[in-house]
Amino acid sequence: MPHKYPGYCVPLHYSTNHLIFISMTVLLPIFLLSIVASFIQRTTGFGFGIFIMTMLPFLMPSYAEATTLTGLLAMSNSIYIAIRMHRYVQWHRVVPILCAFIIVSTLSIFCLKKINDVVLRYVLGVVLILFSIYFWFFNKKIRLRPTLPTQIGTGVLSGLMGGFFNMQGPPAVLYFISTTKDKNQYMAMAQIYMLSGNIIMALVRAYNGFMTTTVGIDYLYGIGGVAIGTTLGGYLFRHLSNGVFKYVVYAYIGISGLVILLTAGR
Repeated sequence: MPHKYPGYCVPLHYSTNHLIFISMTVLLPIFLLSIVASFIQRTTGFGFGIFIMTMLPFLMPSYAEATTLTGLLAMSNSIYIAIRMHRYVQWHRVVPILCAFIIVSTLSIFCLKKINDVVLRYVLGVVLILFSIYFWFFNKKIRLRPTLPTQIGTGVLSGLMGGFFNMQGPPAVLYFISTTKDKNQYMAMAQIYMLSGNIIMALVRAYNGFMTTTVGIDYLYGIGGVAIGTTLGGYLFRHLSNGVFKYVVYAYIGISGLVILLTAGR
């Protein structure tokens, strides 16, 4: 009779040493992945889900549980940053995007059980690479305005990516970095948006039964990594100039697209 253990099914007659070994093959990688993902998110303002979801589905019992754990950890990462930088938030630029995101991401999560995501991941990878190249070379010519159509379009794209892949960052990131005056305002807007979106998606995923005991146990191990990665990333963020910071963000969007392409069929 198999006994459920985080990420695996193991026989009840296994010894304590066997269980510890199996546990560490799952929980230690989650802890380490959380450190790197949080470091990336704190440095660039996004990327937690993009990084960790390239490997987390192989450690979790299901893809849906992997996206759920990612959302919870990313939410914890954003809470600290959002509280510290809330004075930079301009709510009139965030609320319309968030409303569109909530509607589209909710519908996407309900469709998650019925859709094969491999083709979508290939498309996502190509789009991110093209976005990265375009913004890298033409960012000085890009003049996104905080108009309602732009905000709604950003929210729709972000909702699709968030619902299916827990990677809602890139569309919102490109909008915020193009319409804010400095890296502090950008980071505050991006993190309050990520935090709000992840709270909504966590509730929808819980309703769909994705908030399992395995997710809860893995979260307790991952949260320590989040604390470490957020601290290290904050140090680097403070030492990046506004000019260099934009190119760091554009480069990571391109790297994210390449990683998604390389892992899409796995």
